[in-house]
Parts: sequence; C-alpha cells; structure tokens
Amino acid sequence: MSRPCPQHQHPHRLIQQPLSDLTDKLRRGELKITAPRQAILEVLRKHASPLTTKEIRRALGKADCDLATVYRNMHTLERMGLVRRHDFGDGAARFELSPDEGDAHHHHLVCTRCSKVIELDDCFLDRFQEELARRHGFSGISHRMEFFGICPTCQPG
Repeated sequence: MSRPCPQHQHPHRLIQQPLSDLTDKLRRGELKITAPRQAILEVLRKHASPLTTKEIRRALGKADCDLATVYRNMHTLERMGLVRRHDFGDGAARFELSPDEGDAHHHHLVCTRCSKVIELDDCFLDRFQEELARRHGFSGISHRMEFFGICPTCQPG
C-alpha cells in the first residue's frame, strides 16, 4: 500500500469500502470499469483525506493516465456520487470517497498556509440540523463545515 503524503496522513479514517463495491456502483451506473477509474478509486481508498487532481495523478505513479483523464474521471465519479468534492478556499478542488450509506459524516480543519487537512469526526450540529429541518419543513437536510487556521508546523516560533 502506498503511503499518504505527509500533509494528508490520517490513518484513523481510511475508507473501508472494498474496491469491488466501488466498481459495482460503477456498473449499476452503466459505466465501464476502466483501468484509470479503478486506479483512481484505489488511490482514494488509500488516502484518508481529500486529494487534489494533481495529488491523485502523482499517487497513480506510472499508471497510463494523464491529468486530463483524472479530471474527466473525477467529474464522472462525483456525478455518480462515488466521490465528494471539497473547496477549502485555496483554488484547488479536493476529492474523497463518499462514505457508505449510514456512515457518519465528518468535517475538516485546514491550515491556511500549507493546506494540511485534519479530519474531524465530531459533530455538534446534529440537533441544530434536526431543529432547522423541523422548523422550516425540510427533509433530507445535511451540512458541511470546514474550520481554517494555522497548524503547529506553520506557526512562528
């Protein structure tokens, strides 16, 4: 297994979905199981936090897959609901595997200097979310939250 880059090491949250489950979702979406798609899904399985398309391409190594192919596949996988796109305000879209049904969502803590991403499993908004849904008659409500700051490595002194 290739190691996540140091900026994105969070071994407590590796996606446990087998590659076969992910490719079954592609088949149900009537998409071909191409070598680049399988390689991209495998990279995302091995990294525990969101990656940019360039980071995905780098992690693919010598796989026969150029950056344009990664971009096209990420859009396809996002449209199918297999990956989630995150924008942390630095101009680079990041992608991670969507959790299985019933998996708890998570939030992110992002360093504004080096773009280090820490995944946060704690969520204090569940009750508030339920109250908002009830008060306004919404169903299927969800939320995303990112926190930004300067990590210990980037702090002066």
